[in-house]
Amino acid sequence: MKLQGLRVIDLSLFLPGPYLTTVMADHGAEVIKVEPPTGEPVRHIGERAGGHSVWFRNTHRGKKSVVLNLKNPDDLAALHALVTTADVFLEAFRPGVAGRLGIGADAMTRLNPRLVYCSISAFGQDGPLRDRPAHDLAVEALAGTLSVNLGQDGEPTNPNIPIADATASLLALSGILMALYRREKTGRGDVLDMAMFDATLSWLPNATGAVLGEDRAPDVKHVRQWGGGAFYNIYPTSDGKHVVLGGSEHKFVENLLHAFGRPDMIAEASGPPGPAHEPTKAFLRETFATRTRDEWEAWFEDRDICFAPLLDLHEAFHRPHVTARRMLVRDEDGNLHIGLPIKFRDEPGALNPTLPELGEHTAEVLGNASSPASSPSPAVAGEGGVGASA
Repeated sequence: MKLQGLRVIDLSLFLPGPYLTTVMADHGAEVIKVEPPTGEPVRHIGERAGGHSVWFRNTHRGKKSVVLNLKNPDDLAALHALVTTADVFLEAFRPGVAGRLGIGADAMTRLNPRLVYCSISAFGQDGPLRDRPAHDLAVEALAGTLSVNLGQDGEPTNPNIPIADATASLLALSGILMALYRREKTGRGDVLDMAMFDATLSWLPNATGAVLGEDRAPDVKHVRQWGGGAFYNIYPTSDGKHVVLGGSEHKFVENLLHAFGRPDMIAEASGPPGPAHEPTKAFLRETFATRTRDEWEAWFEDRDICFAPLLDLHEAFHRPHVTARRMLVRDEDGNLHIGLPIKFRDEPGALNPTLPELGEHTAEVLGNASSPASSPSPAVAGEGGVGASA
């Protein structure tokens, strides 16, 4: 696998860091999760199956668990010894905490100049917001993304999908892999400062036209991606469910409005989003309200129009395409896992469903701290596992 032979030490908690290192574990890295004596909090959060929380199962599979109290000098020394064998070190404390604990970037890279050291924090290691506590929602509020995430009542609403967490996780992974690639040339690692705030802002090139081009806030209701366009919108159906038009290219507009007998609307619906789209939106609302969601899905089946039924999460995970793409995996014990989204042809990853008990590998890992990274535990067969659940 692509990352076999890499040793990753992960001190992060909750979602951004653990998701990042799960992706690395799925592709062969040996990931050592260093947990406090109380354990990773998500061991105990949310619904459970097979004796573990679903959240923990999908962010800690295939990892090893080591318990250390970093305020204990012996445990700190053990971590220092372990760092000398590592390729990647990930922490997500508030800025300054890692340094006070004796595991800051300067100390760790002195011990191991080849180390890639990554810090994920809400607002970064410098700047006026550096020390402010925040999880995803507060970061999104300060990044401006909540202001454009409006409900039907026009008020800001919880986004549910943690955009700041997700973008920081993916960009931190990208940065780590860049540093590892460069290390092959220089022989030295690097230090990565990944702020969730920065990551969120960086993913807004399609939403900042008004801000960067006209020095104003966007008028959300008239912007395409937030419902200002007739062909990039959500419409209720007769059964209380919804359908989505998700593409405003001219051919999609033509194909649908010809099929609905309204070619007179093509010109205005093909123009820029905003007030001119309101008559088309009203017509589409009225039309989609005449049938059920599933009836509309059948009607659109062979038409070249960017359409989708709006599914709940349970429906989405049990569609045939999810099975075909191996994105829902059932292990030998019957537990379900989210599959591997990165699919290499020649060296695919492999989902290792084994979950570590708290501190299960402490003696093993610390006893071998002077040894290089070992191969990860065997994974279930094939990319994504032994078989997807229908």
